[in-house]
Amino acid sequence: MYAYDQYGNPYVYSPYPIAYVPQPYNPYQRGYYPNFYYRQQSVQGQASWTEGGADTACNTPWSTNNYMTTAVSENSPYKCGQKLKVKNLSSNNQKEITVTVVDKVPNYPENKINLHRKAFQALGANLDAGIINVQITPISPEQESSEWGKYLMNVTQTAYPNYQITDYKSVSKTEVSSNQTKEVYEFTLQSPQETLKVQGSVTYNPQTGRVASFDLKEV
Repeated sequence: MYAYDQYGNPYVYSPYPIAYVPQPYNPYQRGYYPNFYYRQQSVQGQASWTEGGADTACNTPWSTNNYMTTAVSENSPYKCGQKLKVKNLSSNNQKEITVTVVDKVPNYPENKINLHRKAFQALGANLDAGIINVQITPISPEQESSEWGKYLMNVTQTAYPNYQITDYKSVSKTEVSSNQTKEVYEFTLQSPQETLKVQGSVTYNPQTGRVASFDLKEV
């Protein structure tokens, strides 16, 4: 079984973190890719850390998502329960994690977040640093799902180079454990001779975005 890092998207700085732009055409891609994939825009900001507390503005505990959680500004466009990708820009390794918004902070800059201590450390940051520079990318549930659909689409297209992917649908999403989520998609592939249905599944760590395993089978 092979393990692969999640397919990453580059970012474009914008003061409007929830704006989206169409993904540009890739002349090296093979086959058909539906046009509903969008690249999220990211902002550069800062992250501090906290031990959290019993009460939160979102009524969501800091222990959610294995403490991969954060508070955001009351004026920020990020909503309670929304997931954000956070990349550490203050170190060479530029570790990236996915956190869930569980609290709101008054009088906070819109591009500053307050991570739980465990999330701050998961970025490879020293607690003594107090504040680090980060890249913040908002993720909606639909976009999060589409990202893994695209990952499996790329794998499927590589496995079937003489076919075009004409359609796909999400089949299921299951939380296998606290650090493993499994998603299943079904793809329709077309060649001049036939149409195939291929089911792809991927198991990944939702906190780090690292793939544990994937599988393809014709159905």
